Amino acid sequence: MKKLAGLSRALTLAGLLAMGLGLTACDQLGLGDSAKTAFQGVDLTGAEYARSLNLTDQDGRSRSLAEFKGKIPVVFFGYTQCPDVCPTTLAELAEVKRSLGVDGERVQGIFVTIDPERDTAALLKAYVASFDPSFIALRGSDEQTKAVAKEFKVYFAKVAGKTPESYTMDHTAASFIFDTQGRVRVFSRYGSGASALANDIRLLLAEKS
Repeated sequence: MKKLAGLSRALTLAGLLAMGLGLTACDQLGLGDSAKTAFQGVDLTGAEYARSLNLTDQDGRSRSLAEFKGKIPVVFFGYTQCPDVCPTTLAELAEVKRSLGVDGERVQGIFVTIDPERDTAALLKAYVASFDPSFIALRGSDEQTKAVAKEFKVYFAKVAGKTPESYTMDHTAASFIFDTQGRVRVFSRYGSGASALANDIRLLLAEKS
């Protein structure tokens, strides 16, 4: 009888372990209650930063994230003389916006310059328009630029060139994607590609407010 009781307890324990493993597997497959949205970028849901952005656009208007509620703002920090990362990122976002058809009208590209010394309003206006006429560019003073970069945890630094005017800028190479309520949700790294960006934007467009 003792052997039978021991066997019964062992079977019960094995059953509980199997159930636990099964639940874990379900969670990993996105079938449990704790399943998260399957973003291909880094999920920033609930982040306590990237909450505000108040700068002047290429037309001299003061802009903030609050005015884009109902849309999917995609914010990227860069500069117009960037040789590769910045133009590639903006071109991919423009491609994604077009691929979404009517839903693409709800995607708002926002380019924030980290080089206000050279990036004048006129230059920024022509630059973003070359990718998509709906994109906006934001610039501020050196102090404002540093403050907004700190709010977004974005790194940037000037790298000296052969002449004082030919410097380049090291900077964080990624886009911040917000939901329709103005909350930062995804950190999309440069190099992920248009397909990954489109996937995450579609997921946010499909969410209920």
